[in-house]
Amino acid sequence: MVFSSLTFLYLFLPLAVIPYFLWNNRTYRNGLLLVLSLLFYSWGEPKYVLLMIAATAVAYFGGRAMVALEGRPRIKRVVFWSTVCLVLLNLLIFKYFTFFGENLSLLLHKDWAVPQILLPIGISFYTFQILSYVIDLYFGRVRLQRNFCYLLLYISFFPQLIAGPIVRYSTIEEEILHRKETWEDVEAGLKRFILGLGKKVLLANQVAVVAESIYGGSTEVYGTAMYWVAAFAYTMQIYFDFSGYSDMAIGLGRMFGFHFLENFNYPYLSCSATEFWRRWHISLSSWFRDYVYIPLGGSRVSRGKWVRNILIVWGLTGFWHGAAWNFLLWGLYYAGLLILEKFLLGPLLEKLPSLVRWVYAFFVVNLGWVLFNRTDFSDLAHALHTMFVWQSTDLLRIAAGNSDLLLGLFVLPVAFLCAFPIFPKLPRPKKLPGALAADLGYGLVLVASVLFIISSVYNPFIYFRF
Repeated sequence: MVFSSLTFLYLFLPLAVIPYFLWNNRTYRNGLLLVLSLLFYSWGEPKYVLLMIAATAVAYFGGRAMVALEGRPRIKRVVFWSTVCLVLLNLLIFKYFTFFGENLSLLLHKDWAVPQILLPIGISFYTFQILSYVIDLYFGRVRLQRNFCYLLLYISFFPQLIAGPIVRYSTIEEEILHRKETWEDVEAGLKRFILGLGKKVLLANQVAVVAESIYGGSTEVYGTAMYWVAAFAYTMQIYFDFSGYSDMAIGLGRMFGFHFLENFNYPYLSCSATEFWRRWHISLSSWFRDYVYIPLGGSRVSRGKWVRNILIVWGLTGFWHGAAWNFLLWGLYYAGLLILEKFLLGPLLEKLPSLVRWVYAFFVVNLGWVLFNRTDFSDLAHALHTMFVWQSTDLLRIAAGNSDLLLGLFVLPVAFLCAFPIFPKLPRPKKLPGALAADLGYGLVLVASVLFIISSVYNPFIYFRF
């Protein structure tokens, strides 16, 4: 079940909101959210909800054991690492076993029948949330959660379960039991949800057709110029797809009294790859910073060790996104850019006008998304060859062809403008006529989104596969 579906909008969400606010009891409200979250996850693949519960149980009992062993640090350390390894083993088996098995078979020239394991939805996200609880508990940054149901609610809470943002236990530790829902939060959360829904349905879905049509079409029709358009379209698609989902998750959480941290901060404003990763998927980059990069020594080490740390972090970041070589290549691509900017490009970029620095950053980010998007190396090589070796484009056949493609091409510049903080900087009306007009705008976005959902069966979501 996705947020941008009629099932969620007209069935699941009312069943969550109405009884939640009818019950003025924290225990009942938390129980309702837990039941609904498990139902939400079970909607597409019921058996894998047991896997998530089992992983949570490992963290729960491991956490209790660590607290009980507070005076015995060596045994506590063994329990900690055992808990971390068991949680990671779950991710390694279900996400990476098939990949490593197939590649080992090719390397050894063995005709092994490697089992094709179905990837549970959201396993990368909830695994990192479990790990953050276990690690923070071990180092005393959070308190032990003695109620298994409340820990499971933290892991399975439906707004952020499928595709983040990666919420740390420390962020909502107090809000599980002591949050205060207000109508101001409900209103702000609903508006944030509508904004995210519009970004997903009205922008991401429309420009996605552009990228898919070009990549799936003939190079006799779609030449070099159109392959750059496809790269640009995917750059817009993945931003509005993922940031739209994060907006919906943050909005839904706020409606129920939870305050998640921001996950995007207009990343296409960036003037370097380094700045881009301060603004893009903030919950993931900060997770790797705090739990991998800093424990390795961060930047307070020798130059050689810093390069090692960057390569490890970005190799893991790429591989976290998927069990495919292109994701590892994508992660190492950014590692190389960060190293270059640290030692060579950074001082040069600082001397250039901001527009030139922005063009550089936007170019390398677009190129990076091509590496990310084309999971098959032959497709990737073909895309890069077409982008950098001139091939003509048949504009007449494009103009006479796919109407959805033409709509996407029309939406593309609109999406580009919306990727920048233009509308948030407009003055917010407080008097009645202006405020009503602003609220009417949210209503129009909601109606338009629903109409597009009804009229189209095309509703992809990129980060479901992670």
